[in-house]
Amino acid sequence: MAQVQRMSRLLVKTLRDDPADAETLSHKLLVRAGYVRRNSAGIWSWLPLGKKVLDNVSRVVREEMDAIGAQEVLLPALLPKEPYEASARWEEYGDLLFRLKDRKGGEYLLGPTHEEIFTLVVKDQVSSYKDLPVMLYQIQTKYRDEARPRSGVLRGREFQMKDSYSFDTTDEGLAESYRLHREAYQKIFARLGLDYRIVSAVSGAMGGSASEEFLAPAAAGEDTFVDCPNCDYAANTEAVTFALTPVEGAAHPAAEELDTPDTPTIESLAELLGVPASATLKNLLVKVDGEIVAVGVPGNREVDLGKLGEHLAPAVVELVTAEDFEGRPDLVRGYVGPQGLEKVRYLADPRVAPGTSWITGANKQDTHARNVVCGRDFEVDQYLDVVVVEEGDPCPKCGTGLKLDRAIEIGHIFQLGRKYADTFQLDVLGQNGKPVRVTMGSYGIGVSRAVAALAEQHADEQGLYWPKEIAPADVHVVAAGKALQTELALDVSEKLAAAGVRVLVDERSGVSPGVKFTDAELIGVPQILVAGRRSGEGVVELKDRRTGEREELTVEEAIARLTA
Repeated sequence: MAQVQRMSRLLVKTLRDDPADAETLSHKLLVRAGYVRRNSAGIWSWLPLGKKVLDNVSRVVREEMDAIGAQEVLLPALLPKEPYEASARWEEYGDLLFRLKDRKGGEYLLGPTHEEIFTLVVKDQVSSYKDLPVMLYQIQTKYRDEARPRSGVLRGREFQMKDSYSFDTTDEGLAESYRLHREAYQKIFARLGLDYRIVSAVSGAMGGSASEEFLAPAAAGEDTFVDCPNCDYAANTEAVTFALTPVEGAAHPAAEELDTPDTPTIESLAELLGVPASATLKNLLVKVDGEIVAVGVPGNREVDLGKLGEHLAPAVVELVTAEDFEGRPDLVRGYVGPQGLEKVRYLADPRVAPGTSWITGANKQDTHARNVVCGRDFEVDQYLDVVVVEEGDPCPKCGTGLKLDRAIEIGHIFQLGRKYADTFQLDVLGQNGKPVRVTMGSYGIGVSRAVAALAEQHADEQGLYWPKEIAPADVHVVAAGKALQTELALDVSEKLAAAGVRVLVDERSGVSPGVKFTDAELIGVPQILVAGRRSGEGVVELKDRRTGEREELTVEEAIARLTA
């Protein structure tokens, strides 16, 4: 038997107007409908309706994780510094970590993710290949000290997450654990009712090799991904690659210097010479762990510092400042070119391929050079995909122009390999009696973030319309106001609950029918059953919240429909 939740006893306060600080649809509606309340920047309380939705998402995740043989645990959120220092992530995470000290001066952090701790748990509990493979997971609160928490529960400093980890003795075993998680995620997001894409991704601070993201397309999304309209290619923009294609057989004149006063920017240079920006070579100077490095890209493109940082991780990448030019006469600000650069490592995007000719800085004030050919006049030390991806860039798979879209990251899976096993010497005794280094996978789902993504995708001008699997109730029964209508509404609610239907009933006295109907639309339970003007005849109105379709039914017909 399910429970009947009465609105008169429910801790819920709906709002007619959007919160002043709300920018995204999910932020506005989750607050207005009484699902969450803000405590401070990036910290939220889940109220009764919100907790039901959050728990329903967790239940779906838990059921599908259990179905692939994963075992649930619960590890602490307050973690010692030493394991994260050993993995170097104490420093790599930088300001994102919440760090604290106990009364004895011991240093701790609030866990943003738990690779280190899970590795140590398995190291303590597992000693033989016979104990593997094993998959462990938890659903727990995580913490990140976001500089600008925003968008409600989409980007908070405290959030609910499912993180799981697989442990295998072979790469083939890791690939199988990865496949099981990938399929489980597809089932989870389908059950939740999310529209999503699986895209290639980069591993970042997590480490490892193979990596895919599960993205929910939404206007409020902070991730940009590319989608090919012609084939199945999709990727996070940071993972998009461009093929290095040398230009062979082209004859180029010798490089020559040009007098170009007051042209320190690509725009001013292109205007002076009457050439497109794409004919010029932009050379961005950055510091990589303090060392000045030049990055070359076509003049009409921008360097994606996020991509560059991912390629060079764990090194710290930052832009040079005016002070960095002091004592470096070889670096002329605004007129840097790759030819003749000394003591500077030169990185370039694959578009700067051998045989391509450019107009670029001549390393002299107010001077540029043209016919500067890659491979003849300068060499590239390392090629990296570092440009900001643009709409229409060629698909790496079929060459068709790519499309850009915004999305919310709801899941991420990694083949970590042996990074953390190496750090903590996680070995088991193999079949031959010799130690075998364990290989790992890491798999995350943003549980609270999934709630926000659902709110973004399942809403209209009136409010939310939750998918049945995760809604706070199956049916929202509304008593239009009179005693007879209220009596019928409560009677129908009890009968539905007895049949296992989760019921939210609005039997509040002193509240107008208009307010009740508005609240029902805002809260977004999938079915709305109204005991209204024909209650005396035993007739009610059933409305589908998502489609808006209405139908008058007898009480018996309505109960049969809702319990089918």
